Amino acid sequence: MTSTVPAAPAPAVATVPRATLPVSKGHGTQNDFVLLDDRSGALDLSAPLVRALADRRAGVGGDGVIRVVASERLPEGADVLAQEPAARWFMDYRNADGSVAEMCGNGVRVFAAFLERLGLWDGTGELALGTRAGVRRVRRVPVPAGVDDDAWYAVDMGRWTLPGGAQALADGFDAEVTVRGLPVTRPALGVDVGNPHTVLALADESELAAADLTTAPDVVPVPPHGTNVELVVPLGEERLDDGPVGRVRMRVHERGVGETRSCGTGACAAALAVRSWAGSGAPDVWLVDVPGGTVRVTALPDGHVELAGPAVLVADATVDVTALVRS
Repeated sequence: MTSTVPAAPAPAVATVPRATLPVSKGHGTQNDFVLLDDRSGALDLSAPLVRALADRRAGVGGDGVIRVVASERLPEGADVLAQEPAARWFMDYRNADGSVAEMCGNGVRVFAAFLERLGLWDGTGELALGTRAGVRRVRRVPVPAGVDDDAWYAVDMGRWTLPGGAQALADGFDAEVTVRGLPVTRPALGVDVGNPHTVLALADESELAAADLTTAPDVVPVPPHGTNVELVVPLGEERLDDGPVGRVRMRVHERGVGETRSCGTGACAAALAVRSWAGSGAPDVWLVDVPGGTVRVTALPDGHVELAGPAVLVADATVDVTALVRS
């Protein structure tokens, strides 16, 4: 007679809770962002988490990460509320390398579209937003004729300046830039649009195509907090029903990111630099062609600059943060 010994029970498998994070993905003229709804400010948005989310192979992928947070939850937001109580929501923007940035022109439009998606703005009237560059005001505007976009948003980007002042305006430059792929160092003009930019003009589109922006251009002198660099080719002017409109083509290397398909503040800086070089009588309205599309820049009479263009939300997802940070 044989006896059967009961098999030992299998050892319990330890289960570790896996942290998840809901995200959305959006872009403005293909300048793309990972979007986070963190109204209460509970998320520890560390530099490693930003880098992981923005990673194009192991993460979601983007030129930056934008968090929606109630302005009252951040010290910077509290400063904004002191000057504009209507700015309830703060755009907490991080570059893809995890560094904190002042703001982003394309990102502001995508941020506004995200607030619509979340039901935090009804898309009518003017939306006041907090950023580290101050209050930004957004409104929906008609999509220009012949442009295949579903929705356009216009943003008052605030006051712009030439850090080099009257002397830079008279000289036409206040820096020198060396770009890999271009044979000589070029003069360039610094423009501040709430964040720093350095703009250099090229002779034609073949030079623009030859520039290698896989490495950062060398800027002398470099601004204290670094700089974005725009390469522009002026394309002349055309006359529309509303008056003369200038046009430029642009590529950009963004600090903390690298070359991007578009840069909203960079488009403003490029248009304002070309307008400054053109002198009196230059148009106030400029169309800026970037690899990801076209935006419109308007120099306003009060010394502010307006940026208008599309914003597209393309996906909602849930990220396994446990897997993300191990990648």
